[in-house]
Amino acid sequence: MSKSIVQLLASDKFNGEDYSKWKSNINTILVVDGLRFVLMKECLTFSSFTANRNVRDAYDRWVKTNEKAQASILASISDVLTKKYESVVTVKEIMESLQAMFGQPSSSV
Repeated sequence: MSKSIVQLLASDKFNGEDYSKWKSNINTILVVDGLRFVLMKECLTFSSFTANRNVRDAYDRWVKTNEKAQASILASISDVLTKKYESVVTVKEIMESLQAMFGQPSSSV
């Protein structure tokens, strides 16, 4: 993550207001950093005894990417929201929950 992105995340933390702007910013950051795919792809599951190397590598990549995306999101939200979401495992779950809490209903979009 570049220094300018870290500064943006720290200076403009989401506190429940202007969800659309925050979501747009976080999506841009996730795209630029190559992390957004964890919002669209489910984590692979595998047995460590039977999985081939490609499956293990894909799993490891997904887990690392999810952790990086989670760090970006947690750094960009208020301390209260960070406490709420720091134990949530996937970025997709965090984003879905924030959408449900702060996003506009689909009929008004």
